[in-house]
Amino acid sequence: MRKTPKHYTLEFKQKAVELSYAKGNVQQVCEDLDIFPSVLYRWRNELKEYVKNSFPGRGKPKMTDEEKEIARLQKALKEAEMERDILKKAISIFSKSDKKNTSL
Repeated sequence: MRKTPKHYTLEFKQKAVELSYAKGNVQQVCEDLDIFPSVLYRWRNELKEYVKNSFPGRGKPKMTDEEKEIARLQKALKEAEMERDILKKAISIFSKSDKKNTSL
């Protein structure tokens, strides 16, 4: 029989990591909290690497502040390029209709 994966809250993960550093004994903390040591070590590494951006939730990528800024700027650039392309097409359409009206 297969167990369903457990989903822990952000607060639980942060408290577990804090507790592991405070006690200094990861194995004991894992037994107390009923989690695997590999999970707690992963949480510790993630918290160390991403600090406040760690544990984003299911399906959301972990990003540093710089990566978030880059993603935001890329999105803004894509929107600006799309607006530019729409305006180019509109100008093309209006310039064609102006040529038709002037030949009358």
